[in-house]
Amino acid sequence: MQPIEEIGIQATLARIREITAPAVAPATASGAAQSGLSSSAFAQQLATAQGTGFGDLSTGLLPAQYAALGGNNPTATATALAALRGTGSPLAAQYANPALAGVPSLTTALTGPQPVAGAPAGTTTGTAGPQGQFIARLAAQELGVREDPPGSNNGTRIAEYRTATANAGVGPWCSYFTSWVAAQAGVPIGPTGQGEGWVPNVESWAKQTGRWMPAGSETPPQAGDLVVFDRNGDGLTDHIGVVSGVRPDGGISTVEGNSSDAVSARTYGRGEWAGIVRLLPPGA
Repeated sequence: MQPIEEIGIQATLARIREITAPAVAPATASGAAQSGLSSSAFAQQLATAQGTGFGDLSTGLLPAQYAALGGNNPTATATALAALRGTGSPLAAQYANPALAGVPSLTTALTGPQPVAGAPAGTTTGTAGPQGQFIARLAAQELGVREDPPGSNNGTRIAEYRTATANAGVGPWCSYFTSWVAAQAGVPIGPTGQGEGWVPNVESWAKQTGRWMPAGSETPPQAGDLVVFDRNGDGLTDHIGVVSGVRPDGGISTVEGNSSDAVSARTYGRGEWAGIVRLLPPGA
């Protein structure tokens, strides 16, 4: 027999699915055109991300669905989300991370650039829409997670990141982290959405699917993109993170796993990376 609270949550989710299902579809074709990706590729990707299944409640609802529901019935949105985020709810802890202080709540439609908490002045989410901003928030929630013991490439939370990558083993985990964030947001990386544990594989997948933007590209990064580095300068990419914001000068703020043995926030000047992996079209 299901607990009363769980039944209430499921009923709320069912109502949200009913209201939002037809509202999110029109954005796919235009977003794909802006990004340069094929319409069919993004249609498939966004259909997965914005479909009727919400997955584990610990991940929360996708912001595209927040926005759609908010546009149709703001009162219903507030009521439904209050129930989902209330004391004892599976989503309650999602909004408790001090790193997110000052970041607008996802109960509102985050249209247009949003300021990035804790980043240099003028840093915004750029052309990212609600779903791209959600990817950045998911990454930011993990700030402060550290290896235990230090230098082990392991820990309880890091083991959780590995679950998003097929056949993952203990080892350098920056790519495990980005695979986990992308999977939690409903836009898993890799040819079959299996995640990737080796950065060159992410680069290869991005190039094969039209998602790769090399350093110096005229297209600016946006929150929710992945950023890839060649720290050794040997032509082999070796580190990856999540773009959390962009500056007017073209620099970026990031959240990166396995950075000083932790999930850490970093900043870079324009072009100080090997390439950008665009998970979502602008505005999505």
